[in-house]
Amino acid sequence: MEILGIDIGGSGIKGALVNAETGEMLTERHRIPTPNSRKPEDMAEVVKQIVDHFNYSGPVGCGFPTIVKNGVCQSAGNLHPSWLGVNIDEFFTEVTGREFTVLNDADAAGYASMNYGVGKGKQGLVIMITIGTGLGSGAFYNGVLLPNFELGQIPYKKYDKIEQWAAASAKERENLSYAKWGKRFNKFLKYVELIISPDLIIVGGGTSKKWKEFSHLINIETDVVKAELMNNAGIIGPAVACLREQHHGHLTKKS
Repeated sequence: MEILGIDIGGSGIKGALVNAETGEMLTERHRIPTPNSRKPEDMAEVVKQIVDHFNYSGPVGCGFPTIVKNGVCQSAGNLHPSWLGVNIDEFFTEVTGREFTVLNDADAAGYASMNYGVGKGKQGLVIMITIGTGLGSGAFYNGVLLPNFELGQIPYKKYDKIEQWAAASAKERENLSYAKWGKRFNKFLKYVELIISPDLIIVGGGTSKKWKEFSHLINIETDVVKAELMNNAGIIGPAVACLREQHHGHLTKKS
C-alpha cells in the first residue's frame, strides 16, 4: 500500500511515497525549507505543496517536531508559540484535503526502526533518540509505541531543557567540535540510562550520518546502535504509523 510520509523538521519539510508493507521508499524525497516564521498557516502551506507535488489523494502520515497527543500539539517546542493547542491532524486535513495522522517525529522515526530497521524484533524497552534541532526520543516496549517520551526536555543546569545544551543545534551555535559535542551527548545518554534503564538505544536523525565522528565517545552500559534508515526514517515511520494510529484527521464531520 502506497502512503505519503512527511517529515517536518526545524530546517526542512520532506516527503516521499512509501510502501507501508515493506518500508521501501518508492520516490525520491521532495524537500522544501521550513518557513522562517514557523507559524501554522505558513507550514501548512508547505505541507500542501508536498502533497500536491506527488499528486497524492490518500491518507498521509506525518512526523512533527513537538509533543503530539492524539493529534494535538502539546508544546510549541522550537516552532512558533501559536502551535500550542492546535489539532494538527484536523488542521492539515482542512488545508490539504487529505486525511492526516500526525505524531511526534521521534516516535515516527522509531516506527521505522522497529518495523524495518535495526530495532525489528527487539524486545524490552527500546529508545529511539533523534539528533537534530532538538533531541527527540521515542519509546517502544516489546515493539509497542509508548508515546511522548520527551527525554530531551529534562532540565539541565542553567538550561530549561538538556537539548538546548546537547542537540545538534547547540553544536552549531557554539561551533563545537564533534569531540566536545560528543561528550555532551554522552552525558545526555547517561541521564536516559539512569532514569529509564532501557535495553537498547537507537540513534537517528541528521547527525547520525556522522556516527564515526562521535560514537567512540559514547560510554554507557546500555547497547547503543545507529539507525540504519537515518534521515529516511522520518518519512518511512509516519507512513506505517498512519495505518496503525487512530487519530486521523477527518474530511467530513461526524453527525
